[in-house]
Amino acid sequence: MRLLTVAVSVLSVAVVGLVGCGSSPSDRGEGEGASSGSPSGGSSGQGGSLDIGGVPGGPGASGTAGSGSPTGGACATQTAEASLQPVYLAFAFDVSGSMGKGDKKWHDKSLKWDPVVAATKQFFADPGSEGLTASLTFFPSDDDKCTAEIYATPDVPLTPLPSPAFGAAIDAIEPTTSSDWRGGTPTAWVMRGTSSFIEAQRPQSPGKYAIVLVTDGYPQGCDEASDTIDAVVADAQAALASNTLTYVIGVENPPIDGAPDTLDDLHKIAAAGGTETAVLIDTGDPSQTTAAFKAAVDRIRSASVSCTMAIPLPPDGSSFDKEKVRVLYTSGANAPAELRYDQTCATEDAWRYDEPASPTQIVLCASSCATVQADVAATLSVDFTCESVIEVPL
Repeated sequence: MRLLTVAVSVLSVAVVGLVGCGSSPSDRGEGEGASSGSPSGGSSGQGGSLDIGGVPGGPGASGTAGSGSPTGGACATQTAEASLQPVYLAFAFDVSGSMGKGDKKWHDKSLKWDPVVAATKQFFADPGSEGLTASLTFFPSDDDKCTAEIYATPDVPLTPLPSPAFGAAIDAIEPTTSSDWRGGTPTAWVMRGTSSFIEAQRPQSPGKYAIVLVTDGYPQGCDEASDTIDAVVADAQAALASNTLTYVIGVENPPIDGAPDTLDDLHKIAAAGGTETAVLIDTGDPSQTTAAFKAAVDRIRSASVSCTMAIPLPPDGSSFDKEKVRVLYTSGANAPAELRYDQTCATEDAWRYDEPASPTQIVLCASSCATVQADVAATLSVDFTCESVIEVPL
């Protein structure tokens, strides 16, 4: 999935149901739809599902289109508000001595820790992060650093953004002397602990989950057989199998003679976690490091927007017809554009069903997903029509 550079706010999704058509509420058909339109975009990205909120026909619903009324024999339009299913980002943040202890020239706090922390705090406090929920786990831990259990409870629990809690937690653990820095990089253990935390949260807080690993080096400091790149790759693969992506932000050593390359293998972790490549941040110029780190986190924020929405209940209890559906995309005050239905996703600006035989979700195809992820003013709506408007393959 291509990471986009535009920050994304929570989308508002409207569900529009056309009802009536000369029938009683008990035998009106609805469906999910297709349409034609021209949003632009160009990358893939399918995430968790959209949580369709509101009760069709209940408080806040309104009839706006069609002729006649639901009881007058002709089609009328009902609209219910809806919102994206929550996105949860579990940050694992490296606070080992190589981030700024100063024991080596390239472990310069002013070049690594300070600019990275500045950008991290900005992300957590940024109003543009509204709609996301995040947690923060520091590693290595002061105690039992080579156990997964110690990282299964974050230093900052899942908290809606923006929030000052993250900046306060970072300030609280910031080393003030060289002896305050923690030793080792138990990456495999923090991955396992964070995955355990996510799986414990998922049943009570359904949504789209991702691990964001921020580190400046390879795993080390624990049992060499269990804290390796290959072990972390396996952990990322296991997380992906449970529908948890892993993003990796690597903090380079400054361009100083003798500074080792400690990040190239991080690409393997990102690939195993379903996010293609790690984002490697150059250091040496603090202002550029801050800007690059902020851009990396913003791309993760954009890519985290869900491109799947649950099919809502038909208005007024009528039956669902999967061929009586249109999906519309609107950018700000522009006129709505229909997205085309294409179960193969071979068409630009298209959508498909998750399971055409018995659909429960509408999934945006690659270019449509990229458009929605990049558009801070995007809204989606679903029209339930009186007549068939698409043909769903068996």
